[in-house]
Amino acid sequence: MNIVILSRNKNLYSTKKLVEAAEQRGHQVRVIDHMKCVLITEQGRPHIYYDGKELTDVDAVIPRIGASATFYGTAVVRQFEMMKVFTATESQALVRSRDKLRSLQILARAGIGIPKTAFAYSPKEVDIDLLIEAVGGAPCVIKLLEGTQGIGVILAENKKAVKSVIEAFLKLDAQILVQEYISESNGADIRAFVVDGEVVGAIKRQAKEGEFRSNLHRGGTASVVQLSKAEREIAIKSAKKLGLNIAGVDILQSKRGPLVIEVNSSPGLEGIEKATGINIASKIIEFVERNEFNKPGE
Repeated sequence: MNIVILSRNKNLYSTKKLVEAAEQRGHQVRVIDHMKCVLITEQGRPHIYYDGKELTDVDAVIPRIGASATFYGTAVVRQFEMMKVFTATESQALVRSRDKLRSLQILARAGIGIPKTAFAYSPKEVDIDLLIEAVGGAPCVIKLLEGTQGIGVILAENKKAVKSVIEAFLKLDAQILVQEYISESNGADIRAFVVDGEVVGAIKRQAKEGEFRSNLHRGGTASVVQLSKAEREIAIKSAKKLGLNIAGVDILQSKRGPLVIEVNSSPGLEGIEKATGINIASKIIEFVERNEFNKPGE
């Protein structure tokens, strides 16, 4: 197969591991910066130019689209779909997962446990006290709708702090969520890695001392974890409801059962592969192989 990996940096761990896994299985692989693609849309013949040449003979695409490149990256994925090329992550699923409010609404509608979450178009227009009380009061978590890797996620310990943080975000004209703080999670969460409807690996991420965000990019540590039946089921269901074939599902362990806090459409491979010893990249390539002839519709 001729596989294209959409990535802005061919030296990233995840990108390199996917290239390595594909080549070991006998495939031709090319890493392409999606932000440098030129999309040509015309009746009956959508196509893509890269480095001045038309991209042809592509059998499958593995998107690794960063949050800051969601709009154009999604357009590139959609163009490949129009060209009848199989994409490991579909464009609509990518858009769905990147919209934190929309994804939480989809999960809640499906009966999947999530922390209580409040959102207002502009807290200027509503009672901030109402937002705080709606999620169980302080302390609570305030999140930027477009944050990633723990950036734009703040734990406010009391009502005064919550109001101060919200006012600061308002000055930046930012869209935010106010979310229930799950104290019993003790700064830890579970990352379940789902590929093609199956959990292929899972880790527990523990925040460093003095920090409540467990992201490995924020200094958290990872260890292997055995998922409960409920945790496994909620991870698979979350990925399915968002339409993601590849997903990192982040779960909090709470008194009322597992709660999904986020579903990542381009989850990193380094933390989970090094902690578990599982070749997740190879699992992804195997999934692509199984779906080589499963071409998207019009």
